[in-house]
Amino acid sequence: MSTPHSNVTLETLQQALTDWFAPWVQSLGLQVVSFGDGEATLRLPHSDQLSRIGGMVCGQALMSAADTAMVLAIVTRLGNQRPMTTVQINTSFLKPLSGQNALVTARLIRAGRSLAFGEIDICSETDGQSVCRASTTYALL
Repeated sequence: MSTPHSNVTLETLQQALTDWFAPWVQSLGLQVVSFGDGEATLRLPHSDQLSRIGGMVCGQALMSAADTAMVLAIVTRLGNQRPMTTVQINTSFLKPLSGQNALVTARLIRAGRSLAFGEIDICSETDGQSVCRASTTYALL
C-alpha cells in the first residue's frame, strides 16, 4: 500500500480549502476530517444557508462538497503541484439530509497521465447512512 504524498498534511489540506477555492466554496465551511493515499474525508457542517424547505441540505451544496473533496483526494496522491479541472461528475441523491452534518469521503480510483477517476460517498454524520454517491473524472493539466 502506498502512502500519501510526502508534502500533504491535515493542515496543508485545510489550508488548500482557503487558498485554492472560490469564496462561495469556502463559505460551505468544509473541514478536513481525515486523509490517506488517494482519499480525503471532509465535514460539511449543517447550515441554514445551505438548507431548503424542511432543513434539507440542497443538492448544489452536496455536489460542491463532493467536487472539492475529490480535488483534495487527488492531491494526497499527486501533490499540490498538479493543476486539474473537473471534466465530469455524475451524482445520485439517495435520500435527503436534514438537520445534520455530512461526511464527504472521496476516493481516487485511478490516476493516469492526463485523467483521474474517483468516487465519492456522502453520509450523514449522525447515523452514517449514505445520502449521495458520485463518480468523477478530472483532467490533469
